[in-house]
Amino acid sequence: MNTKLKALFSFLMITALAFGFIHIYFPAQTYSFERLHIFLFNLCTGGSILLYYTQGKIQVSRTVVLFFVFSLVYAFSAFFLVYPLTILVSCVLYVLVEKVRIQRFSLVPIQFLQKKVSVADKFHQASLLCLSTGIVMASLVILNNEYFKWVSMAKLTLNTFFLGFSFPLSLITLSLVFSMLKKIEGSGRKVIMEFCFWTITLGVIVFFVFILFERFIPQIFVTTALFVAVVTVFVLYSTHADKMQQKLFLTSGIGFLILTAISGILYIFLQMADDYNPERTKWLLHMHVFASLYGWNLCGLSVICRFDDFPIQLHSPTIIFIHWLTAIVLAPLGVFYGPFALLAIAGYAFITITLFFSSNHRASIYRKEG
Repeated sequence: MNTKLKALFSFLMITALAFGFIHIYFPAQTYSFERLHIFLFNLCTGGSILLYYTQGKIQVSRTVVLFFVFSLVYAFSAFFLVYPLTILVSCVLYVLVEKVRIQRFSLVPIQFLQKKVSVADKFHQASLLCLSTGIVMASLVILNNEYFKWVSMAKLTLNTFFLGFSFPLSLITLSLVFSMLKKIEGSGRKVIMEFCFWTITLGVIVFFVFILFERFIPQIFVTTALFVAVVTVFVLYSTHADKMQQKLFLTSGIGFLILTAISGILYIFLQMADDYNPERTKWLLHMHVFASLYGWNLCGLSVICRFDDFPIQLHSPTIIFIHWLTAIVLAPLGVFYGPFALLAIAGYAFITITLFFSSNHRASIYRKEG
């Protein structure tokens, strides 16, 4: 990935985080800055990187450029509540994602059922399919809530469905993780890998349905299954993946994923309490979201963007420590206290710029030899 593209994506990621705090300084009753916070990271940046990575081209294709431009239109039209334009743009985005998916895989995702297909490829296609499906589902919710009122449900909100745009990024990061486990694909452990794939992909969908219908007990069972699957991924990855710099970052990312599973289970139990007060659990919800978006997903996106550059020159344990401090301490506190928001943005900017622009080892050797 060239320097200009990395600069663009890193700028959008930092801007996305800033929008997560902007309501502290510029409160607005009509507009939800949380939407820009979600869209700029998940859809505009994450979606574009996903398509770029899928095509595997050095130069950015016209398809990726169009997706990026229309995703920005989508983000700001949804933010300013211009929903007819949002729905129109959704159609274009859906076609672009499906075009890339079909070119890389096939129209009908039969690969999910084929044993010869690697689990990494299954997660990859699931990521693309999830992105296109999420675009369609969000449009249907807009049509329902703003115009036709087909269904009335407390949890059927636009912001809930917009959060679903983070799931494709989670799946593509898992694809990266499993791409480093191909050496055990032919062993008996393939069954365990398949179990992880189906449990995670179907589990999140089922969990989302239970959220809509506010069924807490089933949510606990599903989140427990997801927790078991994620821990299994961690054991497989830490045991069998080759030792390399990418492994350290992705292992840290899986740590964030385990944290989100634990915080998700805890949040469900708190919701079930008789004295449940949403205001008292906001800190936990924000920690859950930041750990997912700016912890786990950032690990995957940064590895994708620097995929051909590793090893890169940085002190990995230090970066990982600052990353955890920012994602699970500074950022959640920043939602409630302005000074912590500034610290979180500064810490996140440092992490992002360092991950995107640290010199790679080969470049350093070339400079020395020259």
